[in-house]
Amino acid sequence: MKNIQVIDGADNCTYSIFQATDEIFRLIFPGDHQDIEFNSDLSERLSDTEKEKVNTIWSNELDKKDAVGIHGTLFFDLDYKKKYYPTKRESEMVVAL
Repeated sequence: MKNIQVIDGADNCTYSIFQATDEIFRLIFPGDHQDIEFNSDLSERLSDTEKEKVNTIWSNELDKKDAVGIHGTLFFDLDYKKKYYPTKRESEMVVAL
């Protein structure tokens, strides 16, 4: 199982962590070493069947204290942050523009 942190623009956001199977993780993060994705790109790319599979993660919320690492970050409604992640790899984040 892989852990995915979800970040959205809500003022009270808790940055929840959800577990995903390797198959679902690859649907969300298909690129080689990709660990960043945006919901707008995800919804454009996935078929309806794939979206149904991805939606199963919402029932797999993980208590942060039990998480052993974060394998990917999924941004919701924060497309303005795309400029910081042109390769969708956190290790290659652009710090200053």
